[in-house]
Amino acid sequence: MVTNDMVEIRWHGRGGQGAKMACMLLADVAGLEGKFVQGFPEYGPERMGAPITAYNRISEKRCTIHSNIYYPDYVVVVDESLLDSVDVTGGLKEDGAIIINTPYSPQEMRIRLPGWTGKVCTVDARRISEEILGSNFPNIPMLGAVVQVSGVLDTERFLADIEESFENKFASRPQLIQGNMATLKKSLEEVQIG
Repeated sequence: MVTNDMVEIRWHGRGGQGAKMACMLLADVAGLEGKFVQGFPEYGPERMGAPITAYNRISEKRCTIHSNIYYPDYVVVVDESLLDSVDVTGGLKEDGAIIINTPYSPQEMRIRLPGWTGKVCTVDARRISEEILGSNFPNIPMLGAVVQVSGVLDTERFLADIEESFENKFASRPQLIQGNMATLKKSLEEVQIG
């Protein structure tokens, strides 16, 4: 049974897009903030481009649930093409939100989500990533969008903690820290909530 102080997030992406990495980064940073966290992927065929699913649980209390997330509060769609093949809104709570990587507005995306009447949020993570990093790495901008939409973490503290995490992860490639921080900040500003 899920308690009211727990936020559950389901990530949908394709192998190689970094959905698992973003999920694990969110768990790391939430843990730094003193929350109880879980971050884990669900593996199917492990190949580049194959659909993948990852999950986060973030709570103020110790979590004793150790299963996939069937009724998430938030769904993150890292690859818009998955809307055509995966039931991304399946089980999504009515008062939850779906966050989609797309250049389209929430209103334009709503027609691609038949039956979903809750919040639709969009951010052009591909454009942000290509403008700042020079390549399509949508996972970090999507991480910023989910923090902004969900409010699960304090934004200023999130930015400070994630920068610390990046400094550890990218110690041998410090040029990646500044670019990834810039993509996070831009997605925090640009995510559209509809």
